[in-house]
Amino acid sequence: MALKTFSKDEVSKHNKEGDLWVVVDSKVFDLSRFAAMHPGGLSVLLDEDVAGQDATDIFFSLHRYEVLQRPQYSRLQIGVVDGEEQQIFPREVGALSQVPYAEPTWLTKGYHSPYYKDHHRRLQVAFRKFVEEVVIPDAHAREEDGKRPSQSIFDEMARLNIIAMRMGPGKHLHGRVLMDGVVKPEEYDYFCELIMAQEVARINSRGYYDGMGGGTFIGLPPIFNYGKPALREKITAEVFAGKKLVCLAISEAFAGSDVAGLKCHAKRVENGWVVNGTSKWITNATFADYFTVGCRNDQGGMVVLVIERGPGVETKVIKTSYSPTAGTGFISFDNVFVPYENTLGSDNGGLQVILSNFNHERWGMACGSIGAQRYIVEECLKWATQRKVFGKPLISQAVVRSKLAAMISRVESAQNWIENITYQMNHMNYNQQAANLAGQIAFVKKYCTETAQDTARDAVQIFGGRGITRTGMGKFIEHYHRTVPFDA
Repeated sequence: MALKTFSKDEVSKHNKEGDLWVVVDSKVFDLSRFAAMHPGGLSVLLDEDVAGQDATDIFFSLHRYEVLQRPQYSRLQIGVVDGEEQQIFPREVGALSQVPYAEPTWLTKGYHSPYYKDHHRRLQVAFRKFVEEVVIPDAHAREEDGKRPSQSIFDEMARLNIIAMRMGPGKHLHGRVLMDGVVKPEEYDYFCELIMAQEVARINSRGYYDGMGGGTFIGLPPIFNYGKPALREKITAEVFAGKKLVCLAISEAFAGSDVAGLKCHAKRVENGWVVNGTSKWITNATFADYFTVGCRNDQGGMVVLVIERGPGVETKVIKTSYSPTAGTGFISFDNVFVPYENTLGSDNGGLQVILSNFNHERWGMACGSIGAQRYIVEECLKWATQRKVFGKPLISQAVVRSKLAAMISRVESAQNWIENITYQMNHMNYNQQAANLAGQIAFVKKYCTETAQDTARDAVQIFGGRGITRTGMGKFIEHYHRTVPFDA
């Protein structure tokens, strides 16, 4: 059905309470019945620059484009302005952004890269579409209500073999169809994993980002690399099918980075171990099915055990500055019997099991941190060109351009550093990575998580009061500023 057309003169006659029209980007909206319910109050809509006028500039200084796409608001459109055409178009689902520096150079027109091949580009397109169509609606809903990510998300990730792909390249992918075939198992490398980490970071829901398997990302590899075959195959199959979750329980109230100072104790008994102790600030603890736990043994050494949720295992929510959807929790182990088959590595080799996991964990966190930081750069560039102050776009202010330049330089340098490390990972085996890349990975994680906090502060300054408001134009900035320290 064709929309009606109206002249500007005709629109201008509808400028009072009970008979109120406005124009936004050539579209005519009848707000007569909505005006009294307007969250900003009726007076805003009765302003002489709004009522019966083209309020495009004013609207976009206050609202995100997505507001126009919501059914309750889009149905208020009654026509278009005669002779005018829409000028502002939202980015299509899965498409690349046209905002400068919103994409890494390998995705930017005119640039070249020695790292990425056609299958990387196919994966990026498919995975961004998956994130935006499937993940983001659930992420934003769960971020608000604090519930764990919906099971349907894990089911779809399992169907596409995304959970298996997050474990990196390897034999575990052989025979699997990855993302409906956009990349072959033998093509899958660490650049594929980097792409996935950076794309999923764009959901702007930090708690959910961890909740949708952050614990598994760091808790499953020790089982994968050190578990006995029967245990490894059982748990891997359950996790890859989206039915079970794992978390890594290393941090305690007594010891965090000081892994050697753990107090959780495992006593050797017939056919297994008896564990007593606690773990704290554990991602996914409240809904994990398996716990990869570091324990002190009677010899003073360390052992890592896989403990299944059951008698003697209790988890409690820890309230943090991000959403409970991450499942951050406190775990207590009270005389928990653990079969000896659930031992990872040797009885005194726990420290090696834990430390060997750090490289991939830190690298993955760095990838996601850089992806999230880049999205904030895009938000700031869009806002600085959209917002007008003193009669000019915000970006015309030298101090704002200086902040933007610093933000861009930080994310571009971090991206180049992580790509160089990823290239090395593709050409080294597990032991070589441990010997040669531990320092580089630790440094890049330190760099990008520290600079992310600088970018968060600058972003709040650019957005002003909106940058500390949980709704509206600055909601992603507020969320980022509040949760970015988690990566460090």
